[in-house]
Amino acid sequence: MDDDAIRTFLDHLAVEKGASQNTVIAYQGDLHQLLEHLNESNTPSSHNEKSVLWEGLGHARLAEYVSNLYGRSYATTTIARKVASIRSFFNFLAEEGIIREDPTERISIPKVGRKIPKVLSLSELERLLNAPMNLTTPEAIRDSAMLELLYASGLRVSELVSLNIHDVNMVEHSVRCMGKGSKERIVPIHNRSVEKISAYIWKSRPKLMDKYAKKEKDHALFINHRGKRLTRQGFWLLLKKHAMGADIQVPLTPHILRHSFATHMLNNGASLRYVQALLGHSSIATTQIYTHLSNEHIRKQYDNAHPRA
Repeated sequence: MDDDAIRTFLDHLAVEKGASQNTVIAYQGDLHQLLEHLNESNTPSSHNEKSVLWEGLGHARLAEYVSNLYGRSYATTTIARKVASIRSFFNFLAEEGIIREDPTERISIPKVGRKIPKVLSLSELERLLNAPMNLTTPEAIRDSAMLELLYASGLRVSELVSLNIHDVNMVEHSVRCMGKGSKERIVPIHNRSVEKISAYIWKSRPKLMDKYAKKEKDHALFINHRGKRLTRQGFWLLLKKHAMGADIQVPLTPHILRHSFATHMLNNGASLRYVQALLGHSSIATTQIYTHLSNEHIRKQYDNAHPRA
């Protein structure tokens, strides 16, 4: 099943909004489910897969579909995602002039309690960052630089593996990355991270390139044992390996390092606006989730320090 408007919207998500492949696939499934429902509810004479005219849909018909979702025993989080997909789609159609009015303006998204992201303690992070240092291979030196940089900057793993050599400024101690929606930002990094990256570039990266064709010019900063740019999946595997070596019990993902970076910055006095800029969040509401973790830290400090606590 396909539809020109849906396909155009999905292209917009991927190209202009920088949405991940998983996000695009989720939106595609949600919108095709809506399209199938609308086609099934058409009269038999007009029943075919391309019979839906988005301009002709009103609020009542979409509200009926959302009501139908509630009757199918979906989890609240699933319904919230499906409704958000529909609202984003019709908002796009209205902005592009494909429809005159957005019929989803009065359709609310179910409220879903946001999960507090997991973070590593300082001792766990110390063990993780030190784990690759037990080895002296080119890959271990690369891994040490990657982990140190990820925690120093709070980059997304997709941003990390997309870096080129010239994106790291060794003089100004900063890294330039391209975030969601193709938004560029420059993030400062500390001395230890610069030292690790420098050691990797000068000592290890040439050895990894030697294992591949030297004539190929690849400016990727972090490369695998074949001299090719390291992928997100490749980084995830090495992260799991070093997490085991560091005896970290919680299931560790690259995003937990980003959460840990943000939380530790707030715990040590960084402003919410500053952390928002470092993370590349377009809305401060996204960054505010970390204040819950920071407040927990403050509460523990209060309980430990106050004589009457």
